[in-house]
Amino acid sequence: MEANEMKLDPEQSLRLITATIAKTRDNIKAMSDCFLLWGWLIAAASLLFYGLHAFTTTRLYFLPFPLAVAIGVVWTLRYFRQLKAGMETWLNWFLKQLWLAIGVCFLLVVGISLLNHQLPFTYTLLLGGLGTLVSGLVMRFRPLIAGGILFLLLACCSVMVGDALKPLLQGIAVIGGYLAPGYLLKYSKSV
Repeated sequence: MEANEMKLDPEQSLRLITATIAKTRDNIKAMSDCFLLWGWLIAAASLLFYGLHAFTTTRLYFLPFPLAVAIGVVWTLRYFRQLKAGMETWLNWFLKQLWLAIGVCFLLVVGISLLNHQLPFTYTLLLGGLGTLVSGLVMRFRPLIAGGILFLLLACCSVMVGDALKPLLQGIAVIGGYLAPGYLLKYSKSV
């Protein structure tokens, strides 16, 4: 044993383990804030996109998305910077890396889709489903797993509906896949 290692008696070890588990639970519950923020932003942007496109003559119906993404990115960066100040668990680190990679893929998918004059909703639903499903699996939180599956099912449905309805499918996916599990996670006693 090295000289700088601490020796803990069984009671101290148990307190350390208990504190570590409690911190991990707190950090998992803190992830609910991200799902709630992005859920509200993307649900609102999807519904506004649909409403502006379907019921107005404005050519700027797409603006809710860049505004929502800008707000979400700024908030998320600040959130994870503050989280880093506390103890960061492996799970938090993994989820942060996962969603960073998926966020980059979201931007690429949207850019490529727009260059090809296509709506990106099918692909963004797939990416959202992947991230949500993997997050739910690693957190062992069934409502997020179900939310990820909902995203993937609605991605499949989106290829069978017209472009006009795709933002509504995305809104439904985000409400069922981010918001409902996000609130359940935030107020869960067992996570």
